[in-house]
Amino acid sequence: MKKQSIKGLAFIAVAGSLVTSCDLMKDLDYKVTPNPLEMHGDSVRIKAEVTFPEKGIKKKASAELTPTFGGVALKPITVIGEKATGNGTTIQYKPGGKVVYSDVIAYQPSFENADLVITGKVFKGAKEKKEIDPTVIAKGTIITPLLVNKDFKVIIASDEFKRVTEQKAIAQINFDKAKSNLKASELNDKDIKDLQAWMTRAQSNPKVAIKSINVVGYASPEGEQGKNESLSSDRATTGKDATLGLAKKAKNSTAQTDIYKLEGKGEDWDGFKAALQKSSMNEDEKQLVIRVLEMYKDPVQRETEIRNMSKTFTYLEKNILPELRRSEIHVVYDKTGYTDAELTAISKSKIDSLNVEEILFTATLTTDLNEKLRLYSEAERLFPADYRTTNNVGAVLYMQGKLADAKAKFEKANATKENQVSQNNLGAIAGASGDRAKAKTLLAKAGSASETKYNQGILDIQDGNYAAAVSKLGENNYNKALAQLLNGDAGAAIKTIDASADAESAQGFYLKAVASARQDKLEGIVNNLKSAFAKDGSLKAKALKDLEFHKYAENASFNTIVK
Repeated sequence: MKKQSIKGLAFIAVAGSLVTSCDLMKDLDYKVTPNPLEMHGDSVRIKAEVTFPEKGIKKKASAELTPTFGGVALKPITVIGEKATGNGTTIQYKPGGKVVYSDVIAYQPSFENADLVITGKVFKGAKEKKEIDPTVIAKGTIITPLLVNKDFKVIIASDEFKRVTEQKAIAQINFDKAKSNLKASELNDKDIKDLQAWMTRAQSNPKVAIKSINVVGYASPEGEQGKNESLSSDRATTGKDATLGLAKKAKNSTAQTDIYKLEGKGEDWDGFKAALQKSSMNEDEKQLVIRVLEMYKDPVQRETEIRNMSKTFTYLEKNILPELRRSEIHVVYDKTGYTDAELTAISKSKIDSLNVEEILFTATLTTDLNEKLRLYSEAERLFPADYRTTNNVGAVLYMQGKLADAKAKFEKANATKENQVSQNNLGAIAGASGDRAKAKTLLAKAGSASETKYNQGILDIQDGNYAAAVSKLGENNYNKALAQLLNGDAGAAIKTIDASADAESAQGFYLKAVASARQDKLEGIVNNLKSAFAKDGSLKAKALKDLEFHKYAENASFNTIVK
């Protein structure tokens, strides 16, 4: 179709006449609402009110009116005089009457500057008497919803990196039955020597800060309960003294600080049950002891019942109880991890030494998409069971415009572990590819992240659900301004654009010009279009045929800037 400017399209009257030149039917008045037509949700809704004047149609006459839009035939409408036979809307002869015609047609690009035409035939009885001359009753379609940015957002799965983490160094001291004195041999055990070595290293490590040393004493569940309570407290004290000795040898400052917390736990029935379940004891005997533990809550009665099983108790005394006579030493400390610079350097030289959280965090330290892709790809290689690594590779590929490759990664990530992040991202792929039905299904399962709501807002604009779009599109962005405009609030749209990243962009200025047109503010139209054209000269051609500006087609100021 030959392109036309709005100047050639705009001067169709809001109300006019359909000329029939036939004595069976007089000229008709019509009104098309809205005029120009508008596209919403992929469709153009056509509504025309046709008025028959007094004595506008003979009593035995009928007429078939056939609208076409851009050459596409719409549903016809039949009207009949008050004495005519057949089906149709009856129009009384003397007073005349009105017929409201409506239809919805799927939008196609040629409709932007298409003519809405009515033609038809007039009959007397069954005999055709006259063809109605084709008459244009509206021109063109406003297609502002197509200005939507299809910038569907993907989500990079977040890391759980913590620069400072709480950790523990643990050792254990064992005691003889009913004793709380430290055996010299205990200081030669590997865990004690490891703790002393750790203290030595920690003293010169600025990234280690000891917070507390918790020493807990336990007694095995045998003998008098009261004595065991006291015994466990004594063992905690012995554990503290032993730790102080280790700290002095390691020249660690913990030897001089009051950070020790002591606790006597008494008889360790929980430890007894756990050790029993892991033991190689005969299964029948093991279950019998467990039943005793579950049946009797009183410690004295428990011990009595177990001692009555002499063979069983002999096994317990030899294999289970000795390990329960102990004090546990827990050195609780904060460890400060690598600095940003260290992480970046290590990621390039020895990335295998980093954990998944460190690699994922390191990727956030760069804006270079190729470097992000390298880091996430390495994370995927090292930690393939973590869906985040694969998802994030896909997110970078999406940002690079490689939608097919990104889709494959998102599908793999979601197969590794079904998750809302990858479902949002697959929804973004579907939306960007034009599959709105699939995008809606995926996004409905993707939770309520801001990116997901934004993506749903784009779909709402495309569906013509502008109020819903406004509520989902977040704060101060181009698409929200468009949704506000389409929802009837041009003033809010301008405020949103002015507070957004598009305040000075070509599309931002153009949208403000449209909003100004809807407010009948010529100065806003002219100033914003000038700014838009200065940034993108191709918008002149768009504005020249954009029916948002049809009322200004003959305005000198408008024509000066669009020509």
